[in-house]
Amino acid sequence: MTYNEVLGGRAPIRMWADPAGVEPEVMRQLRNVADLPWVHGVAVMPDVHHGMGATVGSVVAMRGAVSPAAVGVDIGCGMTAVKTSFKAAGLPDNLAYLRSKLEQAVPVGFGHHKRPVDPTRLHGLKTADWAGFWKDFDALAPAVHARRERAEVQMGTLGGGNHFLEICADDEQNVWVVLHSGSRNIGKELAEFHIGQAQKLPHNQDLPDRDLAVFVGGTPEMDAYRRDLFWAQDYARRNRAVMTALVCDVLRRHLPGIAFERPITCHHNYVAEERYDDVDVLVTRKGAIRAGSGEFGIIPGSMATGTYIVKGLGNADAFNSASHGAGRRMSRTKARKTFTLADLKAQTDGVECRKDTGVIDEIPGAYKDIRSVMAAQTDLVEVVAHLRQLVCVKG
Repeated sequence: MTYNEVLGGRAPIRMWADPAGVEPEVMRQLRNVADLPWVHGVAVMPDVHHGMGATVGSVVAMRGAVSPAAVGVDIGCGMTAVKTSFKAAGLPDNLAYLRSKLEQAVPVGFGHHKRPVDPTRLHGLKTADWAGFWKDFDALAPAVHARRERAEVQMGTLGGGNHFLEICADDEQNVWVVLHSGSRNIGKELAEFHIGQAQKLPHNQDLPDRDLAVFVGGTPEMDAYRRDLFWAQDYARRNRAVMTALVCDVLRRHLPGIAFERPITCHHNYVAEERYDDVDVLVTRKGAIRAGSGEFGIIPGSMATGTYIVKGLGNADAFNSASHGAGRRMSRTKARKTFTLADLKAQTDGVECRKDTGVIDEIPGAYKDIRSVMAAQTDLVEVVAHLRQLVCVKG
């Protein structure tokens, strides 16, 4: 699919989605962000849907400015996938037991570790300089300083909502570990603090949407946000690395002889410094992955509709980006009103996962068709592997 260019705003909006099928409220959000004077361009992914503050599935390139709402409150949220040497036929018949062991190793929902995980005791963990990372906590916004202990025990935890931990098998029956999580509560609090700070600045008082308030380069407020933003993105990356190590330890104990390939990992709520059209820009991807030429990425569907491992095609029109998943087609509230427990059980048949009312808002039917999303971005990524869920852990 080639993109559709939508008129409106100061900057072009290039859409890898049918504009006629996008909700009016989403189009309003997109036109508002494209009308900001700092915006160089906007790319819209096929999983686009309404988001708090800014559209999910949007990529915004700005010159010398950044809107914290265009990043989202789960700073650094993203994916990790690891291919193993194990075949699906070798998995135990009792996958419920395996799920319980994974849930014991990785706290979910509002859970956390009883004490901080010691990364030096985790097998194969490559992330380094933990002392320096935690030392930098003291330089973050004073508003979050009281949250250090919580941030330490949440390192290596999944969270709730659409975050998940899965054991999958690809079409050749190779077993994979796949997980989705971000910067937990500390990232959320940093994001909310800085969104509030941006909204107070004089240059943001006449915006069409106060949630799109920006920080401008060369100001103390921008410097403070970038410091906290990049720390939170690092927290999210380390959080996924710790969980991956914990999961691999569980599998080593229960699947003797298993070996693991190098992890694939990607953010999909974050900011990066990049260059397009000979212009240096700050690119915010909210619900989008970077898909530079040859770069690996991960695009999940829902609890039972599979995940795609992809390679980017380096499409500069999309700012080297692709979708981050299937994208919601209905709100959580609507999903809970629309679907029943029987629907959940039917739609997750064959997957070892929670089948209770607490996760009805995550039912596959609440999400767009991942196959259609993939078909709409064949000029952004190529598929390397398709995975299907065997075990799915949710908070």
